[in-house]
Amino acid sequence: MNPRLAAARALAAVLSGKASLNSSLPAQLDKVEDRDRGLTQDLAFGTARWQPRLDLLAAQLLQKPFKAADADVQALLLIGLYQLFYTRIPAHAAIGETVGCADKLKKPWAKGLLNAVLRRAQRDGEAMLADMARDPVVRTAHPRWLQKALKAFWPDQWEAICAANNAHPPMILRVNRRHHSRDGYLKLLADAGVQAQACAYSRDGIVLAEPRDVRGLPGFAEGWISVQDEAAQLAADLLDLAPGQRVLDACCAPGGKTCHVLEAEAGLSHVVAIDLEAKRLIRVRENLDRLKLDAELIACDARDTASWWDGKPFQRILLDAPCSATGVIRRHPDIKLTRQAEDIAPLAALQGELLDALWPTLEVGGMLLYATCSSLPTENTEVIGAFLARTPGARELDLATEAGLRQAHGRQLLAQEGGHDGFYYAKLIKIAASRG
Repeated sequence: MNPRLAAARALAAVLSGKASLNSSLPAQLDKVEDRDRGLTQDLAFGTARWQPRLDLLAAQLLQKPFKAADADVQALLLIGLYQLFYTRIPAHAAIGETVGCADKLKKPWAKGLLNAVLRRAQRDGEAMLADMARDPVVRTAHPRWLQKALKAFWPDQWEAICAANNAHPPMILRVNRRHHSRDGYLKLLADAGVQAQACAYSRDGIVLAEPRDVRGLPGFAEGWISVQDEAAQLAADLLDLAPGQRVLDACCAPGGKTCHVLEAEAGLSHVVAIDLEAKRLIRVRENLDRLKLDAELIACDARDTASWWDGKPFQRILLDAPCSATGVIRRHPDIKLTRQAEDIAPLAALQGELLDALWPTLEVGGMLLYATCSSLPTENTEVIGAFLARTPGARELDLATEAGLRQAHGRQLLAQEGGHDGFYYAKLIKIAASRG
């Protein structure tokens, strides 16, 4: 299959609100030649990254918007624009190959339209974008609701956040401290001719100078390393783990933090890792098996404690709560298309429900670490503040890290170009059982 067609079909599912690229793209990648998989992925993710800007340009180029049934043609147009402005693909090839895909969609009427619009974009697009640059959506390539939210919450940092969200993320490794120290593994990389350096905040983190196939790095198959962003790596040490503890990892998929917890403290008595969807736990089990680690995996709604909790209290709980994922847009750029302003309040309500439900499973004297990959205080410090206000037996503890910015509650890490993702942490201690 033509890589442009494959990318368009994956992207059309996202534009129609039926899928994310993580769910729509793999099936399309299976249909292209191996040599075209990288191009297909770049076309899909790259177009999603710049979609807010490209969509406004397309609206200027078109006489009328596409019908809902023609999301695939819309996707083809956006992919054509992406090639013209953000790749080194020659313009004649970008236009010709993209236009030719209309026949495969069984929409030959679209060929003339795509050809005319893309040729005008080739001729006038740069000037049109320059004229539109006063619009912050065009300038930042972020949907208007998110651009406004970031500007309101982070008036001094919002433009840097947008720039980081639009940049390609670095590849960051987590060294398995059961096998090597970070310095020891850095030496192995140097001996293998791989340029890398230690992360600033995670004791196990290494950032590579250039992304590469992790399977070709020393000891991957043996479990010496995993791929995990630096911000996510902070969780294991912030939990203050110790031998004999019983630990819960709520909302655990894909399992990176579960594995890191087990790597960081070999003497834990038991680790329970739960996630809402059983199919997501398959990936968790695969990660555990590669690292030769074990945890009890349970598919359930974490709020329904009666269905999964055995009544034995946990000394540590990690709640990596479902969120808007606005801190990891650079890794999942289709968040710009799939997330809407009206999603945030329900997510904050869910986060509060999870805290309320899990708190009774925590031992008095135990600690709960709350985390999200959101950059929005609505899901972070405001959720923790509200929980503390309604929970007399909860107190906040300081976080032992210099990463991020201190908030009214917890610390907010903002996405950094070349550095960590956007993330949030707050740590709570249970000083008394809830009044019954």
